[in-house]
Amino acid sequence: MSRKVVRSSKFRHVFGQAVKADQCYDDIRISQMTWDSNFCSVNPKFVAMIVDASGGGAFIVLPLSKTGRVDMSYPTVCGHTGPVLDIEFCPHNDNIIASGSEDCSVMIWEIPEGGLTTQLTEPVVKLEGHSKRVGILSWHPTAHNVLLSAGCDNVVILWNVARGEAVVRIDSVHTDLIYSACWNPDGSQILTSCKDKTMRVLDPRKGTVLIEKEKPHEGSRPIRAVFVSDGKILSTGFSRMSERQVALWDPNNFGEPLTLQELDTSSGVLLPFFDPDTGIVYLCGKGDSSIRYFEVTDEAPYVHYLSMYSSKESQKGMGYMPKRGLEVNKCEISRFYKLHERKCEPVVMTVPRKSDLFQEDLYPDTIGPEPSVEADDWFQGKDGKPIRISLKDGFVATTKAKEFKVHKSLLKTTTASAGNQQDNSGEAQSLRKEVKDLKAAVEELTKRVKELESKD
Repeated sequence: MSRKVVRSSKFRHVFGQAVKADQCYDDIRISQMTWDSNFCSVNPKFVAMIVDASGGGAFIVLPLSKTGRVDMSYPTVCGHTGPVLDIEFCPHNDNIIASGSEDCSVMIWEIPEGGLTTQLTEPVVKLEGHSKRVGILSWHPTAHNVLLSAGCDNVVILWNVARGEAVVRIDSVHTDLIYSACWNPDGSQILTSCKDKTMRVLDPRKGTVLIEKEKPHEGSRPIRAVFVSDGKILSTGFSRMSERQVALWDPNNFGEPLTLQELDTSSGVLLPFFDPDTGIVYLCGKGDSSIRYFEVTDEAPYVHYLSMYSSKESQKGMGYMPKRGLEVNKCEISRFYKLHERKCEPVVMTVPRKSDLFQEDLYPDTIGPEPSVEADDWFQGKDGKPIRISLKDGFVATTKAKEFKVHKSLLKTTTASAGNQQDNSGEAQSLRKEVKDLKAAVEELTKRVKELESKD
């Protein structure tokens, strides 16, 4: 009699746990916009969330340590004239964040060290080129200052951010609304899913379609797709009966999926987050109160269900911390920032281990913050492999974060000049105020000394 052997995997017992109440970010009015983006972006310094704003659009950026109740008067980033739809931190500089909005523009912001002290209204660069709202942003993983944006005008634009110009414009490929757009690990290909029920792999510099798959999912609701290990593609979508599905595809053989699994009948779009170091994909449904996670391997059925983190409250959005922001001594393999209606709650995914030592099998060398190629070289055809770092002693920034330089002479679409940008950094303003106060104090004291001397 053959006994069914359970597949051995070190991630079989991964479990999720929400942090204690005092470690959450409370009293934040998360945006009510009906748009299927993450609404949140995090890195080892800051957490950013799109918030409700009267007149225009805004998002709030908090230092990770600023947990607890956030004051109503806490400054926001509020330069857009329409609601903000997507935000994403730059992977190569933790102080730079991009935002896309209903006002058709993309703006690049520099967050001062320690967070904002006053409202930030002037972006470092304003990128204009879309004719309808911009709902998808994605920074290039290895090239410095290259940003992808996709709008409701069915156009994908690749920007050279430092020059403030649109270098590649892919406007004749998508015939309908673009649901998702992302890069492969070295940024040599773009993967998009679209309302015309087609999933496409594009050459980003030429803007041509390399391969495409019609109807990866039969249903008419939104499809999401991401690159996973070995160039394979994982997609989430809906069946004809509106059941949620997850599928894995081999781009060399797009005819049939390697696997296609039905999950449930909820209506929320599944946002996939893939961790290349562990091979785990996390599916977070918009409006769900759970996070399902699967391991992607080379053996059938390829996508193995691991477990599910469940909670009482549904999520309005989700931020995913890069590997270098995790606590490795606690065997933390991922951390999500779950948005509720009025707060943000970190959820930690952990592999249970008895030892406190560094677990090398859980933490292979991961992608670091150093870009491997400059924007100009990348647009001319040079690819850059990701520069990896070890997490053995926890991530320590050895090199100064890549400075964000704007070429003033080349800025055609920039509204804020570099000089203006320094004026608006909160730090400079507070220093100026301090100097002013000190001068006033010195004057006061000098006056007093003179008075006393004249009495003598």
